[in-house]
Amino acid sequence: MTGKNRLIMMPIKKDHLINSIYRATEGEWVSLGRPQIFVRYQGCAIGCLNCDSKDTWDFSQDMGINLESVISKVHSEGFDGRIKNVSITGGDPLHPSHVPHVLALVKALKEKNYYINIEAAGSRVVDEIFDLVDYISFDFKTPSTGVKTPLKNIQKMIGQYQSKFQIKAVISDRTDFEATLEAYKSLEKTETSLNFPWVLTPCYNTEEEFPMSRFMNVLSWNEEAGGVFRVIGQQHKWVWGPDQKQV
Repeated sequence: MTGKNRLIMMPIKKDHLINSIYRATEGEWVSLGRPQIFVRYQGCAIGCLNCDSKDTWDFSQDMGINLESVISKVHSEGFDGRIKNVSITGGDPLHPSHVPHVLALVKALKEKNYYINIEAAGSRVVDEIFDLVDYISFDFKTPSTGVKTPLKNIQKMIGQYQSKFQIKAVISDRTDFEATLEAYKSLEKTETSLNFPWVLTPCYNTEEEFPMSRFMNVLSWNEEAGGVFRVIGQQHKWVWGPDQKQV
């Protein structure tokens, strides 16, 4: 496995490939602490080396369910629709084979007045989906992931979605932090405004004790850089442990 995008073009199926649909309180990024329903798509070709959800990589056709079943599960997990926040994640919900299904899901949920966030890996900007959702968490891939985020993708987000997105970077070490800071400074030279949240998430690996020193380092590095980022840890891993799923 390399960190380069693995180009896997799967035939478009009628059913949505779903890993899981579950209720949980958001454990990271700017919506920390908000209860919502997670719709996790099955299938990802990006290949981050430090991914904590590698069980979502395979495009397993036996996980296919129809749109009506997805909507029904979202409704029931949200206490019969009382929780109206949905986060679409993966896997990679923006892989080309998923896009038609995600678009149909977003349209159906918006008709039912759900607030929708989508977790984007940073590898592509999908206008037809981004135009409809309420918020976008857009990854900046750091060196430890083995994947590179084109700055032109972030520039496009700034130009089109300034008011409804954040950048999220997982920080494993000083190299990750410096690469993120360098990207920020590069964008600062070309953009008139960086008026959006840029979140640093200290890496918390599976089968690892809480990385206190790493967290403290990220806080210190950000302060030394002038505090241009927000540091938000993975609360759900503190509470449930780094190996627990669907929390």
